Order: sequence, then C-alpha cells, then structure tokens
Amino acid sequence: MYTLYATPGPGNCFKPFLALRQLGLGMRMISVDVLAGEARAPRFLALKPVGGVPLLVTADGTGLSGSNAMLWPVGEGSGLMPQDALARAQSLQWMFFEQMKLEPHISPARFFGRLVPERGRGREAEMAAWRARGAAGLALLEAHLRGRDVMLGDCYGITDIAIFGYVHVAEEAEIDMRPFPAIRSWIHRVQQTPGFVPLSAMGEAAIPFACKAGAD
Repeated sequence: MYTLYATPGPGNCFKPFLALRQLGLGMRMISVDVLAGEARAPRFLALKPVGGVPLLVTADGTGLSGSNAMLWPVGEGSGLMPQDALARAQSLQWMFFEQMKLEPHISPARFFGRLVPERGRGREAEMAAWRARGAAGLALLEAHLRGRDVMLGDCYGITDIAIFGYVHVAEEAEIDMRPFPAIRSWIHRVQQTPGFVPLSAMGEAAIPFACKAGAD
C-alpha cells in the first residue's frame, strides 16, 4: 500500500497518481491544501522536511520526493518500465527535459493565469514569458513525437506519464496547441491507455489532510 500526499490539480501530483491507478496498486491519497499552508505545517514537515507536494510513502515507510522519481519504484516490474539500460537512460533524459523545459513554464502560467488568477494580476509579462518558453519546449517535444505513437519504443510507459502530467494541461496555461498536432494525437492515445483516469479523479479519491497551517 502506497500513501500519496498530493494536491489535486498540479501535473506533478497527477503523475504518481496516474501510474498507481493504471497499475492497480494499493494507494491511499491524502489531499494537502497547499494554498492553506498545509504543506508547511509542522505535521507535514515531519514527513517531508523540505515541504511541498507530492510526497509518496512506500509500504515500509520510506518517503520519496520528486514526481518523476516516484514513477521508478511504482513502475518497477511492470510493463510501464523501460526494458534496458539505454531505454532507461533515454527515459531519464526526457524526464530531465520535462523538468527543465516544460514544467517550470507551463505550471506557473497555468497556476497564475487559471487556478489563482487574482494572484496573477500584475504578472502579465512574466506569464507571457512562461508561455513563450513553454511553447518552445513543446516545439522540441513535437519534433520528437512526429512519427511516434509513444515517447520511447513501441510501448506506453513511465516516460509518457512524466511528460503527460503538464503537457496535457498546457492549454490551461493559455498556450496555443494548434501548432502541435503530434502532441495532441499523443495526448489522445495516452487517454485511451488501459486504466487511464483523468486529473479530476484525484479530487474524488482524496482524503483531507485536515491540518491547519502552523498546527501541531
């Protein structure tokens, strides 16, 4: 049984949730209200001293940070895993790409532009820059996906999940996806994979953390 501490909505939180669901692994999801400060409360910091979500706790009590890192132990031994050393290195290569070229731009543009627009007022120039850099990263991904059904080889796997987390909500960051037909087709294929659940399923599965900021 895994325990996933996460906020319903962010792509980084969705990645381990989706992998666990698609593999049918036992999971309890604890919803952490980041905007209310729960990820900085002492009770949560006792679990993850650096704060922030997601946090994945394994059956033996080991805590893991890093949304892409979580996919490796979850996927181990399943058909989602790259099958040889080169494929695993390529998977890591794309996961690093996602964290450098996609997530840092799509995530804040979506957060300030759609999820909490009141906090985005006065940051229009920053949001425009995030969108431009996000689109530049998506152009590189588009080139890779042309002529490919999945990120690596012939089989859907953890690399697709890592990339999908934020790419499938790029339109919510007000990034025009019309120039990226290969990405749009790939998103549709991911959504048709066995056991797929949408981002909205996170809220339906969550148990509240029930912890006020600053509480013990």
